[in-house]
Order: sequence, then structure tokens, then C-alpha cells
Amino acid sequence: MSRPVTRPRQPGVPDPAPAPARRAWVEQIMGMPISIHLRGADVDGLAAHEAVASAFRILREMDSIFSTYREDSDLMRLRREEVQVSQCSPLVEEALRIGQEAEVLTRGAFTTLLPTGDGDLAFDPTGLVKGWAVDRASVPLSDLERISFCINAGGDILIGAHADMPADGPEAIAWRIGVEDPLDRQRIANTLALTRGAVATSGTAARGAHLYDPATGELVGRPGSVTVTGPTLLWADIWATALFVGSERTSEAFATNATDYLSTAL
Repeated sequence: MSRPVTRPRQPGVPDPAPAPARRAWVEQIMGMPISIHLRGADVDGLAAHEAVASAFRILREMDSIFSTYREDSDLMRLRREEVQVSQCSPLVEEALRIGQEAEVLTRGAFTTLLPTGDGDLAFDPTGLVKGWAVDRASVPLSDLERISFCINAGGDILIGAHADMPADGPEAIAWRIGVEDPLDRQRIANTLALTRGAVATSGTAARGAHLYDPATGELVGRPGSVTVTGPTLLWADIWATALFVGSERTSEAFATNATDYLSTAL
């Protein structure tokens, strides 16, 4: 799991330039708190509020389509064979395509066929929906001029900014992201500074054995975690899951097929 962190002020060091204004919102969606943080100019303005409202609306829409806890979601209606894919939101067909692509790229370490409570396997794109939803929700935030944003969805994080915001230099707005030690969740094992990009972590520290290994047909219970950083949260999350449950073949596939991403195992 990752979370934004702040740096304590060092004694004897001159005060830095005034920090950009900041504002945060949080809603409970997909069974988890999802927070949106803005830093920059006019974070209390109408445009900022409308963009945040649009972002949360996109997240709620994704939940209404893909939730495994809502009996009326497109996903659950599809699994009960009440509807066909063509009768669902077009995003369901897109999720099928992404899942198939991910299975090929990870050499089978990632799958959207997951165990159900009845012991069989069913289409369940949970492993990709959260990151994908956050990427989609970031679009209206990216239109906010002179503003940088951070979306935190259950510890997986996406950082972005309007195109006019510099990615480096003194005027860049960097977010410091702390990566938890999976063996001691009170300790920050690593800290990243990002002006743009995604951070996703998969492991057993927070939720125990919940990640499915298609090769063995079992849930992985070993301790540890894998953190992946890169341009999108969708693929950072997919690769973090695949690398945690996968084998050396998965690591080789990551090196070949995810050249814009970096991974760290703890």
C-alpha cells in the first residue's frame, strides 16, 4: 500500500517558498475510501469543484457496472446470464479485451477468471477495474489549469497535472508517496517523489491471501509485496498483481513488455 507523506521541517533551514494551496475530498466508493487531492491555483473555485464531482461520478459509474457486491451491476447480471455482453455497458466488453491482453502480456500470471464463493471460476475484472476507473476519473482533473492532482484509491495512487504544469524544476509540484513495509505496516520502506505517474502495490499485508495464482489455482498467502510505478494505474496495478503471484517467466515478460514501468519487491 502507498500513501502521500509530508517531509518534516529541518531546524536551521530557511523556510521554503509558500506551498501551493491545496484541497482534498473523499468518498466511499468500490468499498474503499477514495480521495482526490488538488494543489495549485484556485483549488476552491467552481471549475475545481465541478472537475472533482465529475471524477467521483466516473468512479461511481464504474462501480455500478463492475461491482461484485451489487446484484444490479452489469457484471453480476452478466454472470447470472440475465444479459449478454452486447446488452451491458460498452465498458464490459472493453474490460474483457483488457483482461485478455493482460493475460497474454503477463504470460498467464494475470487473469479475469477468479474463484467465486461457489468454488468455480467466473469473469471478475476486479484486478483491473480500480486502476482503470482512477485513470478514467483523472481526465476531468487534467483539464484544470495550473493544478496538480493526486487520486488515492485504497493505497493505489495516480498523480497528474494540467499540461501547463512543469514536470520538473522549481515550479513543478511533486507529491511524495510512501510505500509501506509489508512486514511492518507502521514503517515506510521507500519514498517516491512524482509529478506525474501511478503507484500500485499488491501483496498480503492489508488483506491477507486474496490474490489468485492461475498457475496453481490457489490464493497466494506468502508475505511481502510488489510495487509498480509507471504512466497508468491500470497497468501498474495489473503488473503489481502479476509479479506478486507469478514466476520468473512473469518477470521476464515485465522486462520485455512493460518498459515504461518499474517494479520493487519487498
